[in-house]
Amino acid sequence: MIHLYFGEGKGKTTAALGLSARALGSSVPVVFVQFLKSRHAGEVDSLEKLGAVVLRGKGCGKFVSAMDEDERRETRRISDANLSRALSIVSECGAPALLVLDEVCAAWNSSLVDRGAVESLVMSPPPLLELVLTGRNPPAVFLERADYITEMVKVRHPFDSGVAARRGVEF
Repeated sequence: MIHLYFGEGKGKTTAALGLSARALGSSVPVVFVQFLKSRHAGEVDSLEKLGAVVLRGKGCGKFVSAMDEDERRETRRISDANLSRALSIVSECGAPALLVLDEVCAAWNSSLVDRGAVESLVMSPPPLLELVLTGRNPPAVFLERADYITEMVKVRHPFDSGVAARRGVEF
């Protein structure tokens, strides 16, 4: 099954993390790929402690719109390598597995991941794979293929009144 958590609201990655914790608690292997995120976050540390394989985005620390061409190329190289490694790990599991592609919507929309590889995965996921896609503005193929679709809607957020992201809550 394919899960899609999208929208402007907080909670997309958190929902994917919750599902990951549930899978790990049931001895289902988890591979968690973070695209574009460069800030060290507590959530991935927790997943690693629970036994997940986490492939970090290692972004350049800038919004995509502020990246120069070299930064975009390097980000794309890392994204493609992480996706390829994740697919290899999942195929070696030989059993049910959970693959999370966190912020894949942004990577897709910015052409910072191999769209053909992602589309192939979405159109024809391996048997017994639970696939989770997160981010804002999902492409049509994600919306068409997802079995679970959850939209996170921001009604209010402290950031709007100047409160910075807080460790342990937003990262």
